[in-house]
Amino acid sequence: MSPVALVLTVFLACAVEGVEALTVVLAAGSGRHWRSALQGAGAALLALAAVVGALGPAVAQIPLGALRVVVGTLLLLFGLQWLRKAVLRASGWKEQRDESAAFARGVAAAARAPAERRGTVQDWYAFSLAFKGVALEGLEVAFIVVTFGGSQHDVPLAALGAVLAVVVVAGAGFAVRAPLARVPENTLKFAVGTLLTAFGIFWSAEGAQVTWPGSDAALLVLVPAVALFALGCTRVLRAAAVRTATARPAGKGCPR
Repeated sequence: MSPVALVLTVFLACAVEGVEALTVVLAAGSGRHWRSALQGAGAALLALAAVVGALGPAVAQIPLGALRVVVGTLLLLFGLQWLRKAVLRASGWKEQRDESAAFARGVAAAARAPAERRGTVQDWYAFSLAFKGVALEGLEVAFIVVTFGGSQHDVPLAALGAVLAVVVVAGAGFAVRAPLARVPENTLKFAVGTLLTAFGIFWSAEGAQVTWPGSDAALLVLVPAVALFALGCTRVLRAAAVRTATARPAGKGCPR
């Protein structure tokens, strides 16, 4: 994988997680206390940086063949999970994620919680909410950085892609002080799920001593093949959803 491809892949995957984390931070800041929310987000970022710093060198010491089998398998499972959700959402069997609605729910929940000061944190609820949101989504970012960077023996370059994603998403979000509702997150998850699945297949097979025709160029066939398969599944499931909705009594929709 070229350095540019590595940075772009990590950037796209981390941007999706960044949008979700940003929604939580904005809800905590808007509904409660901005300084406390930013303190929580900052603490989570520092903890995640420590995780990447600790795991990155350790992963780099694993033999490349074994590393690619492990990383490829993990990416395959991770990518299939994203792709499954994206296919279900696109076909109508699962509700589309709405960042505006998630933001509104977060603000409402924050407004109901009691205020509590701890040390230098004026609003502990806002701090905790932002910390948990950034930490949970950030763990997936750390996983992406360590696995992609480790498999290419270039964790710093993968980390650069993640940092760029965080900066772009955070800058855009705080510029408008609203969730990035216009970002086609479900489409992004479909694309990123396709990429992770394709790379998972490629690296796990390569680690098992499979020789791909054209080496890395095989990804130019593998990625579209995974995408076409997922689109085919979406079309079949959408048709099934329409048939199910037609057959059900009025007022009952597809199972979620």
